Amino acid sequence: MTEALNVRWLSGFTGTNGACLVSRDERLFFTDFRYVEQARGQVHGFELLEVGRDMLGGMADRVGGRTGFDDAHMSVRTHARLAEKAAEEVELVAAGDLVERLRAIKDADELRAMKAAAELADRAYEHIRDRGLSGRTERSVALDVERFMEDAGAEGPSFPAIVAAAAHGARPHAEPRDVEIPRGTLVVVDMGARVDGLCSDCTRTLATGPLEDDVLEVYELVRSAQEAARNAVRAGAECRDVDAVARDLITAAGHGEHFGHGLGHGVGLAVHEDPRLTRTAEGSLEAGNTVTVEPGVYLPDRFGVRIEDLVVVTDDGCQALTAFPKELVTVD
Repeated sequence: MTEALNVRWLSGFTGTNGACLVSRDERLFFTDFRYVEQARGQVHGFELLEVGRDMLGGMADRVGGRTGFDDAHMSVRTHARLAEKAAEEVELVAAGDLVERLRAIKDADELRAMKAAAELADRAYEHIRDRGLSGRTERSVALDVERFMEDAGAEGPSFPAIVAAAAHGARPHAEPRDVEIPRGTLVVVDMGARVDGLCSDCTRTLATGPLEDDVLEVYELVRSAQEAARNAVRAGAECRDVDAVARDLITAAGHGEHFGHGLGHGVGLAVHEDPRLTRTAEGSLEAGNTVTVEPGVYLPDRFGVRIEDLVVVTDDGCQALTAFPKELVTVD
């Protein structure tokens, strides 16, 4: 296993050159001279092996028989080099997504870190409410909330913050612009923090003054769809069925074509990971999954609305990690 987040999850190592080899009989961790001391402090439960910069050569000497490799992240070239260096009797078997499936179930320590990360984002929304939006540029607000979260204790943002006002909010992954936010519009704000490597993710759509009735109707549609879908989240629920709860409500209101992305995704060491809540998703939710619930309606050349919570799946429902209000908040 060489993918950085999978290596971190297995071993605790946060450096950039490490690999894990796990079998029934041994747990081996490989790194080079630059990271040996770091690995001694971070990696526990593994035999630490120092290899040269040729990580594959060092690993190839220790593999034998039927060996799984991470085909989800290993390039064709790297696989070919590993096969060339390994002994002739070694059979390389695709085992991608194995660690990702294990990562999808969070333990108590991971949940504590994610809760702390979500609370930092909640505080950043309060910071926006205190400082205001009208007259500030999208980019300045985005940079401001990222700095706020870092100053409050985050390792950094879990992704570049999205701040998108008026028609720009109709782009789900809009990039903040050096454009002033006007009064009397909607502003989509999507952000998250990292604590101990774990991410949070939260979206709120804020108003900068009075809005037209049809805009308020769309906001209330998305809010009610989000609440209904969140209420459908529980262990055993089919992922595609949870997506359908919000999608059917939005479609019935005439906005099906304006909700083009999936309802949600897993969050953990990566801000987008398994499980996925989409129309075509396979499988069901399990207790300990952490997923977003984020329906949206995007009207080109007018405005967008997205409301997103990060929740922990439980046996009888879910527990929200995000807490900033979802009733429409007006920020002058």
